[in-house]
Amino acid sequence: MNFDLHHVRLFSPCPRGLERALAEELAALGAKEIAPLEGGVAYGGDRAVCYRVNLSSRIASRVLWQIAEVAYRDEQDVYEAAYDVPWHAWFALQCKIRVNVAATRCPLKSLDYVTLRIKDAICDRFRAEQGERPDVDTRAPDVRIHAFLDARRLTLYLDTSGEPLFKRGLRTVTGEAPVRENLAAGILRLIGWTPDVPLLDPMCGSGTFLLEAAQIALNVPAGLRRSFAFEKLAFHDRGAWQRVRREAESRIRRTLPAPIHGADVDAAAVRAAAANLRSAGLSAAVRLTQADVLELAPPQPPGLLVTNPPYAMRLGERDALAAFYPRLGDALKARFAGWTAYLLTADLRLPQLIRLTPSRRIPLFNGALECRLFEFRIVKGKMRKK
Repeated sequence: MNFDLHHVRLFSPCPRGLERALAEELAALGAKEIAPLEGGVAYGGDRAVCYRVNLSSRIASRVLWQIAEVAYRDEQDVYEAAYDVPWHAWFALQCKIRVNVAATRCPLKSLDYVTLRIKDAICDRFRAEQGERPDVDTRAPDVRIHAFLDARRLTLYLDTSGEPLFKRGLRTVTGEAPVRENLAAGILRLIGWTPDVPLLDPMCGSGTFLLEAAQIALNVPAGLRRSFAFEKLAFHDRGAWQRVRREAESRIRRTLPAPIHGADVDAAAVRAAAANLRSAGLSAAVRLTQADVLELAPPQPPGLLVTNPPYAMRLGERDALAAFYPRLGDALKARFAGWTAYLLTADLRLPQLIRLTPSRRIPLFNGALECRLFEFRIVKGKMRKK
């Protein structure tokens, strides 16, 4: 099986709802033949594109390198397709492996059994070539192999990322139900924020929106502080990787075009956000304050407000939020005229409770949690729902 490093097929999953945004980002990173799909984007490129997407994509969850695509009828076909792959040429026997399987409309009865057959095929091919088999480690593998089955075809991928790309290696403290980093970055792209526009998160929690915005404003590559699985693969080109890194680092800015602001009523949340910004070397990029959103004086000039407000998981919380949201709507109308507010929430009652009419409703997913991003254009004395 040939493995052309100059033109390969890649696939990057992303939070559902951000496929188009990811496609735009991939085009800017040099990807070709871009095809948005449900839950991710397929594209073509070379080894440098693989490196650039891993290092600089803010929206992708992984970079998967397609190594085989074949028709199948049963589990034996799956085993034979996996056995045909020269795994021993791509990573060392000492690398610990993990196999992940996903499927849509797959006729086979057990995905667990499919996973086992693929793992057996990899180990059997190693044993045939080198007399030994690699170990399996589902918790901290060196190499991840991904398989996807639809009704008729099996696709095998090598995971070049390792840990998911939303794990930037920046956030040292997390709050309750934090927004994933690549979702926050994707939202900033969806709403059209640019670094010359003031940005405010008035319920910032541990500061995910602030961290992503500061990196965007300063053009800091999202993966600058982490390692990647491709560094353990046999076809890794250290010189090419260093060139990609140097090129990305040369574009980092030192000053912000416009301020980024964060606030939270909870002192512990403000401390967590400050610790995360400090750990990331971004403290100077964000102005943090402890303040209640219902009393917060907005920065000037007007800009964009984006936040993930609290939502109810239990009955008592639902009652508390039913009282809070109308006050939030009043505070926005009283103090934030001229701003555009974006509220990400899993509480689909929000527009009714806040008593403002959204100009946009964007379905998104934070992990498995279905959410909506509501846009409210704040005009004093208008937009009130009856």
